[in-house]
Amino acid sequence: MPTLKKQSAGLLAYRFRDGIPEVLLVHPGGPFWARKDAGAWSIPKGEFSDGEDPLSAARREFTEETGHTAGGPFLALRPVIQKGGKTVYAWAVEQDLDPARIQSNMFEMEWPPKSGHIQAFPEIDRGAWFAPEAARQKLNERQCAWIDELLAMLRPAV
Repeated sequence: MPTLKKQSAGLLAYRFRDGIPEVLLVHPGGPFWARKDAGAWSIPKGEFSDGEDPLSAARREFTEETGHTAGGPFLALRPVIQKGGKTVYAWAVEQDLDPARIQSNMFEMEWPPKSGHIQAFPEIDRGAWFAPEAARQKLNERQCAWIDELLAMLRPAV
């Protein structure tokens, strides 16, 4: 019998600009998130079921949410448990893309509530590159640990 625990997997894309690492974050689409900014952004991610390979799910979700395919190598990051109890698995990958060319999949919901009208919204409405400090301001607070972990991985060994 499958477990009922919620779990997601995603990719933390990063690139370098003038020697400084930047990370790609995405903002969720739909009316609930329209006016939220600080703490609302995330990495491209989505839920997966038991028995599904988390990295495969992360790569699928990245493609669905950005319209881009991520190559490797993939650097495993420590899973985080979000406030609602969902475990999120993540991998860092060096990947450069133009956020203006992001094309997200769509979802439907009744909007406004109890109106009987079904509307379609993009799963993510935008993406952007952020330097680490700015990313910490935008990210869901539990996902901020990935920024420090990525920076430690990218730091040259001495």
